[in-house]
Formats: sequence, C-alpha cells, structure tokens
Amino acid sequence: MNTPVDLELDCRGMRCPLPVIELGKRIGEVPVGGLVAVVADDVAARADVPAWCRMREQEYVGEEAAADGTPRYLVRRVSPQP
Repeated sequence: MNTPVDLELDCRGMRCPLPVIELGKRIGEVPVGGLVAVVADDVAARADVPAWCRMREQEYVGEEAAADGTPRYLVRRVSPQP
C-alpha cells in the first residue's frame, strides 16, 4: 500500500533533470504540508529529488515502490515558495 499523497507525478521515461523540473512546476499545486509523490525510473532521480528538496527548502520524506516497482519519491511542501 502506497502512502496517500496530494499529488502524484508520473515521470516514468523522463531523464534527468526532467523529473525535478516537473516537481518544481507542480509542487505549488499542493498546500504547505501537502505531500507529492514523484514516480521516476531514471536512476538519477534517487539523488536529484533529495538535492532539489535541500535547495528549495522542502522536505524529502523518503522512497517507496509504486505498484509496478518503480521508485516513488515523497516530498512534503514545507516552504511557501516552491
């Protein structure tokens, strides 16, 4: 069972840096405190998503597997400025 989120981004097939660009464009759609899942099969996303969170002052919650086994990276919006 996956963690419930406010927004799930399907970034399968996107290569670095497109998953974090998509995250940056869309995180403003969730309220502060909301949770976003980035589902990405590019191995670079494992480092890129946490790094993006540090740079943008958002919280990297962790990684879990989507239903098909693809990595699913969880980000909590903690800063009003995405």
